[in-house]
This record gives sequence, structure tokens and C-alpha cells, in this order.
Amino acid sequence: MQTRSMHEIVRNQKPLTLPPTATVKKACEAMHARRVGAVLVVEHGDRLVGIFTGRDAVRLLAEGLDAAHTKLAAVMTRNPVTITPEQNAIEALRLLGDCGFRHLPVVKDGHVVGIVSRYDFRAMEQARMDEETGYFEVLR
Repeated sequence: MQTRSMHEIVRNQKPLTLPPTATVKKACEAMHARRVGAVLVVEHGDRLVGIFTGRDAVRLLAEGLDAAHTKLAAVMTRNPVTITPEQNAIEALRLLGDCGFRHLPVVKDGHVVGIVSRYDFRAMEQARMDEETGYFEVLR
């Protein structure tokens, strides 16, 4: 079974991006409006410098920070793990599973191409990953 490349999965995507100077409030409003769980934080147009997710927002509120005045630069995950457009769906699923991420930026030469989450993958890719995981669990 041939697995899709990241390029194929994100080719028509317009990921949500904001600069590090944007507030957490603005990021949360944008995430809510777009119905997405993450913002890619970029500088100079499309150069990835971080990621801000719904989990980060919960942490920020739990710590008592003010979303209206806190900048993304202060709370984002800097230099996040990424995948290239040439890599395939199984590689992305492995990274998501192994690292415990919900979102994985797709980046080429530092520039944002897109972002994927587990929900972006087809059932056959999920089944193959589950099969591989089960196989390796037996080997332990």
C-alpha cells in the first residue's frame, strides 16, 4: 500500500499563522473562528518560529496569565518538531504518536507549508499505523 506524502495532504491548505507579537486572546479568537486547535507562529511572512495550541491556552489560564496582554512569544513552543512535504503519512503518524503531539507543522527550508493532525489521515493509514504499533508491542 502506497502512503500519501505530506505535500499531497496539505497541498490546498491555508494554515492559521500569526506573528509572535500577537496576543493569546487574538490567537484563541482566530483558532475558534477557524475551528482549529493550533496557530503556527511565524516571522518574516512564513518562517516558523513556534506553535501555540489549545493545550498551551489551558496552561496559560491555569497559571493565571492574562490572555489579552500575553504575547504568543512568551508562551508558544519554540522551534517545534516538524516534518517535510516529502515525508509520508506513516512517518507523520509515528511522530505524532511517539512525541504525544496533536499537531505537526509541515515545513520546507524553515517555511510553513501546512500543518497536520491525526484527523487528517485516512482510515487505511491509521490502520497501518495501528498494525505496526501492535507488531512492535509483540516484539517487546
